[in-house]
Amino acid sequence: MRTKAASSGLACALVVAGVGISSAAPAQAALVSTGACNEATLSQPFLAWGDANQYELVPGGNFAGSLAGWTLGGGAQRVSGGEPYDVDGEVGADSLSLPAGASAQSPFTCVNASYPSFRLFARNEGLLSTVAVQVVYETALGQVSLPLGAVALSPQWQPTLPMLTGSVLGGALSGGTGEVALRFTSVTGGSRIDDVFIDPRMR
Repeated sequence: MRTKAASSGLACALVVAGVGISSAAPAQAALVSTGACNEATLSQPFLAWGDANQYELVPGGNFAGSLAGWTLGGGAQRVSGGEPYDVDGEVGADSLSLPAGASAQSPFTCVNASYPSFRLFARNEGLLSTVAVQVVYETALGQVSLPLGAVALSPQWQPTLPMLTGSVLGGALSGGTGEVALRFTSVTGGSRIDDVFIDPRMR
């Protein structure tokens, strides 16, 4: 059985590139719903790393069951072995492998202005492996992609730093609540990801 996490600090560095996402102006905020989108189960998966926020697991985000709704490309595939902390409350043994150039996009899930950030567990499988991260919104104008930057990974499983979903912008584009997907692309070297969570609390 895998052991629970000891408090170990964040070893993953988030290198922010692309668009910056700032707080909504008062006029914009009035256009965005801040109520709950769904009745998803919440937990505190990053408590051992000093993050007491409540999160919900992205559909299929522990890669232990069905990957329905996930879009995989470039050799991305489920493999045995995952993060060793059992943060989702289940003893899982799988994760998602992203060889260099591979990509994976999560199913769309309901968000609004109260879903500002997300985190996941990741590790590299090669020297200087990095993963580019994007959020994709489904809007009345079609899909809108927001590049967030690249995550430089550690050789050991560690949680990433929190990353913004841009939900205020996405909510405004879609008239309040919206549908967001998370896209991960391995830029340099191979990598693996596991247990992808969205934070549903307004800050």
